[in-house]
Order: sequence, then structure tokens, then C-alpha cells
Amino acid sequence: MADRLPGEVSGGQAQRAAVARALVHGPSVIFADEPTGSLDTGAAEAVLAALVDVAAVEGAALVVVTHDHQVAAHLDRLVYLRDGVAVDQSMAAR
Repeated sequence: MADRLPGEVSGGQAQRAAVARALVHGPSVIFADEPTGSLDTGAAEAVLAALVDVAAVEGAALVVVTHDHQVAAHLDRLVYLRDGVAVDQSMAAR
């Protein structure tokens, strides 16, 4: 993948590269909008684990926007939005 231009990689490869770029500098807040959307199950688990692990190690806040209940299950706190308004929140049951 290193020798290819951005337009020459798959959606999943581009998504993983974007996650790596977001994590490399140790940010204090990590924003992820559907971070596993273009990935197969194995790659999705790896990306999600990396996001959660890096956030924990770096002491960073991880803010994830997702429609995927399996992704949400990996997170500590859930805020549900309807029409742009927070309508409910809960601590995730793991």
C-alpha cells in the first residue's frame, strides 16, 4: 500500500490509513465517524481495538459516531441522538 496513490487503494485500506494518521500524534481527543464502515469483520475489530486501546493508553477521549450496535458495545458511554438532539444516554453494558 505504501507505493500506491490514495486513489489506488481500497476503501478499507484508506480507512485504516486514516485511523493510523489520526492516532500517530497521540491526540487528547479522537473523533471517529463510522470508523469501521468500509471494513470486513476482522479489520473492523482490529481498528476498533486500536482506537479503544490507544485512547486508554494515551488518556484520550474517544468520540465515535456509529449506527452499528456492535461498535457501540465496545464503548464506555453511549449518547443517543434523534434529529440532532441527545434523547438518551447510558453506560455501555460489557
